[in-house]
Order: sequence, then C-alpha cells, then structure tokens
Amino acid sequence: MFNSNKQDPFFQSLLKIAKNVNEGIYYAHNAHIQDIDALKEIADTMKEYETSGDKLIHELIVMLNKSFMTPIEREDILALANKLDDVIDGMEGCIAHFNMYNLTEVTEPMRQFLTYISKSTDEMVQAMELLNNKKLVEMRKHAIQIKDNERECDEIFRSSMKQLFIQEKDPMRLIVLQGYL
Repeated sequence: MFNSNKQDPFFQSLLKIAKNVNEGIYYAHNAHIQDIDALKEIADTMKEYETSGDKLIHELIVMLNKSFMTPIEREDILALANKLDDVIDGMEGCIAHFNMYNLTEVTEPMRQFLTYISKSTDEMVQAMELLNNKKLVEMRKHAIQIKDNERECDEIFRSSMKQLFIQEKDPMRLIVLQGYL
C-alpha cells in the first residue's frame, strides 16, 4: 500500500536547490576574470543562478503551503532550503561587489576559499541525494566534511587577513580587500 521507495517531492525540491547552488559555485570557481567586461558577464551569470535559486525556494514554499503533511517539520524544510540558498546568495553578492569595485584580481586565499566552498557544495548535493533516498544515517559524514571544510576556510581567512594587514600599504585597497579574503 505504501511505497517507501517513492521519492518525496519536498526532498526532491531540496535536491534541486542544492544542485543549483553547486552549479553556480562551480561556475564561479571556474570563471576567469581577465578584465572588467568578463567580470560583468560573470556577475550577470551569478545573478541568474541566484534568481533561479529564489524561484526554487518560491516553488518549495508554494508546495509547503498546499500540503497537509510533510515528511519533516515545515519549518525544518524551509530552514534547510534557505541555508542551501544562502550559499549562492553569498557568492552572488561577493561577485556583485567585485563588479561594483572593479576588482579583477583573485588572490590565492580567494581561490582556496572557492575550492573548499565547491567541495562543500558537492557534499551538500550528496547529502540531499541521501535525504531524497531516505538514507539519513549516511548523511552524517557529509555534514562532518562540510564542517571540516569550514574549519579550513576559517584558518585561511585568519592567515590571509594577517598577511593583508602586514603587506598592504594602500588604505583604500586594504578596506576593499578585507571584506573579500
């Protein structure tokens, strides 16, 4: 009577959101900012990923509002979706600021951040695939790996900020760069 193998539409929606985030982050990771025109194009494309993510969130909210029962608490589904979407929103905002300040230089710490963020979005997709297949226990290792990646980014941030304040002599450049390392 009940098919436990049937995939839940809410979990499928979360997986779509995670995949959109993953694609957008990999686009940013692989993009090469040669000049201001390339930066504008990258910013426009990232805005498309961000807008796509917002549409997926909206579709999920509509689905939640129409549903009597959900596989987990509504608030938890929405919170998870919003946390996933925050990643692409943050990256889009960062690249929009690069565009606004005409920053075309990507430093090594920035590249390292993007590498760890990309790895984390891979983990997010794998975790959402496991959620979609109701393999909840197996999700834990992906959450742990995301936390490990976050710890690495924290270390990169601290060391790059220290180096920035030691090496950078131009106060305007220091102000701009300290928000993006």
